[in-house]
Amino acid sequence: MQITDHWHPPVTDMQGASVAMGNFDGVHQGHQRVIDLARRPDMPLGIVTFEPHPREFFAPDSPPFRLMNREARANRLARLGVEYLYELPFDAQLSRLGAEDFAHKVLAQGLGVRHVVVGADFCFGKGRSGTASDLAAFGRELGFEVTIAPLLADGAHVFSSTAIRTALTEGRPRDAAAMLGHWHRIEGEVLHGEKRGRDLGYPTANMSITGLHPPQFGVYAVQVDVLGGAHAGRYGGVASIGVRPMFGVNQPNLETYLFDFTGDLYGTHLSVALIAHLRDEQRFDSLPALIAQMDADSQKARDILAALD
Repeated sequence: MQITDHWHPPVTDMQGASVAMGNFDGVHQGHQRVIDLARRPDMPLGIVTFEPHPREFFAPDSPPFRLMNREARANRLARLGVEYLYELPFDAQLSRLGAEDFAHKVLAQGLGVRHVVVGADFCFGKGRSGTASDLAAFGRELGFEVTIAPLLADGAHVFSSTAIRTALTEGRPRDAAAMLGHWHRIEGEVLHGEKRGRDLGYPTANMSITGLHPPQFGVYAVQVDVLGGAHAGRYGGVASIGVRPMFGVNQPNLETYLFDFTGDLYGTHLSVALIAHLRDEQRFDSLPALIAQMDADSQKARDILAALD
């Protein structure tokens, strides 16, 4: 997959695509429907999205809300067969463009798109002044086709990133997965931590969740994809998300213990899929009590993961 982070000067080597456009946070089933409508046999499949998320630009001090970081979104889109990923820098220049200027300067001139698919609720341009219908009108003038995708729903519920955040906040990763169409994953680099897990017999891979919507704190059964290096592959595991109350208040993070694994993962990138919430975070009276609970958590996680196979 080719990735670009600019639209000016024009992206001359990624022209002529059929693109789906939006933020694609989570790449849930509604997003996948939009992407599927952009598939054309005679055009490369592309995604037009924004980095940072416009909400982060306009409200930088708001609580973290993203389901995916940039890396995780790109990995998911690549798995869906996307050939061109246009990660447009959402900055002061882009935010000031009106709807017509965005269609003309960015889509037609900068990216040279031939077909654009957006959801029925898509808005664009300064002040979110442009609608999906406006985009279709601009497309007719500028020479690209526009398809408006209806919102995808399951019964009375529309698939949305908001509903997925709610499910994760409530510790319901399976419900989140049903809306996503895949397990919710946290991806990133393994960082050096306090190495307490190693002393307890449970060495963990530590990852930051800064900037992401935090799932319910606690312990999870997880599937872990090691994305490169000598240990690349898929492993079962058990993970803790939270502030580690046994050891004082800390920055929330993700600590994952990989079953039947030995080796060094520092600097490696992992993709950790949340399968089941096992319990909330808690403080124990002693380290032996904590270790006994970790043993029980590991066995429960193994049983849950075995049932998936």
